[in-house]
Amino acid sequence: FYPIGTPGQPWTDAERDQWRATTKVQRSYSEEVVQKLNKLDESSWEVVQYGSLPHDPDKYPLYAVKSKPWSGDRPTVMVTGGVHGYETSGVQGSILFIQTEAAKYAKDVNVLVFPCVSPWGYECVQRWNYQVLDPNRSFKRDSECQTYESKQLMAYVDGLNADIICHVDLHETTDTDATEFRPAKFAEKGLDNVQGVIPDGFYLVGDSKNEGGQLDFQTAIIESVKKVTHIAPPDDGKIIGEEVVRDGIIIVPAKELGLCGGVTHAKYTTTTEVYPDSPKASDEICNRAQVAAVTGAFDYVMAAMCSDIKRFYPIGTPGQPWTDAERDQWRATTKVQRSYSEEVVQKLNKLDESSWEVVQYGSLPHDPDKYPLYAVKSKPWSGDRPTVMVTGGVHGYETSGVQGSILFIQTEA
Repeated sequence: FYPIGTPGQPWTDAERDQWRATTKVQRSYSEEVVQKLNKLDESSWEVVQYGSLPHDPDKYPLYAVKSKPWSGDRPTVMVTGGVHGYETSGVQGSILFIQTEAAKYAKDVNVLVFPCVSPWGYECVQRWNYQVLDPNRSFKRDSECQTYESKQLMAYVDGLNADIICHVDLHETTDTDATEFRPAKFAEKGLDNVQGVIPDGFYLVGDSKNEGGQLDFQTAIIESVKKVTHIAPPDDGKIIGEEVVRDGIIIVPAKELGLCGGVTHAKYTTTTEVYPDSPKASDEICNRAQVAAVTGAFDYVMAAMCSDIKRFYPIGTPGQPWTDAERDQWRATTKVQRSYSEEVVQKLNKLDESSWEVVQYGSLPHDPDKYPLYAVKSKPWSGDRPTVMVTGGVHGYETSGVQGSILFIQTEA
């Protein structure tokens, strides 16, 4: 029986105080998490403090990382790490994802990352939080089971009013689950410890109430992670007592259990479980496995988004080429969005006349006064010398072709 408490009797506040007294800081949230967030590229990422832990708010601020630019018109993908603070790769893996992979998704969707949901647990290497509660059973709205961590995260997520389409919650299953945290959990309830089998390898926990767990989505993640680390084999057809529905995948009712993985209404959700104590694993492998899980999830979702897009353009009739009527219809959808005069012509007119000649060589006939066509020639011009040529803006919407050619004249030509 666990050394705190009396066998057969649930803990009181006295035993919880006794348990807290056994905890101690073993690593630095500030150095290992916050300082890394502060070094992120400010042009690409916004680090937002959405709360703090009330027993020590200065030491334990709570942070989210949002991609820039953020748009309410785009869907959002979300990552949470460190819901159980002692599960290191959930925290470090989420930061590594931001540092190495997230930017490619931020081009098309909002990216939202909570790198360390339970910073006290991270520092003290504990599954429980300071309240002696399991944060990953507390993500229930309008429930008394909420913890400091879950309540503030849910309030922030709800306040964003974002269209979250995918959520990956990063976790570990460790040997200390069997030696420390499970015995403590049973003792706190006044029960005898029930031994469990720690899976040797990576596995996923899907939400059984979310379209049957979205098994193709889960499988895509498993295939991505296989490139980095091994997948947990079943023990008599089960992992942690749950039936294995596909290789490395179990499903549970995440929302009903108050799991962080069920905190949103996302179509695609999963909880990862890395096994850091395997002889085949290392800190680096565990962090990379978490990144592989996130990218596997997001790649699947991005492909699904593309397949949902209507494949035919809204103008015209499928299978029939456009006529002048459709072309007129297309023209009617266009509008001026920037100024050729201000952004191009005025820059040409400011070039050094002793070095450059700006020549109008034509115009667009539908509006010749508004759209004169210009070339820029070096001075002196000689027919005896070879010529080098640059063209920009053949496709007018390709901005850097236009501005890059002007910048070349201004700085290097």
